[in-house]
Amino acid sequence: MGVDASSIAKIERNMRYINGIIKHKGRQILKNYSITTPQFIALQWLLEGGDLTIGELSNKINLAFSTTTDLVDRMEKKELVERKRDANDRRVVRIHLLPKGQKIIREVIDERRVYLSTVLADVPSNEVDMLHEVMELLLDKMKLERENN
Repeated sequence: MGVDASSIAKIERNMRYINGIIKHKGRQILKNYSITTPQFIALQWLLEGGDLTIGELSNKINLAFSTTTDLVDRMEKKELVERKRDANDRRVVRIHLLPKGQKIIREVIDERRVYLSTVLADVPSNEVDMLHEVMELLLDKMKLERENN
């Protein structure tokens, strides 16, 4: 017994709208910093995933290798990241997040969390907990589906 198409359509629409609102809010917050949205996304991946090669970062942010290289060049000039040789294989160069980049990402994420807290302030805590559980379930299922394809 599956979920009806009408419910799926509503869920998809709501997720698209939520994503759009969060992106818009994120762009507003980023105006206070000297980074672009693609730089923010790249810095987030580096914060969460640790040092990555340009190829790995390129795959995560869905940009061409050459575009990612240019992005890293600009972030390196702003002292947000640095290129470092891999300790195990000197031929491999990894992108390393510097303290200035970490600080910006943490501040922007904190501001986004404050925004979300404000939006959810009058929602009962049991409903917020339920929302969290359902989103975790959805994310886990999407990750598993991605791994299997």
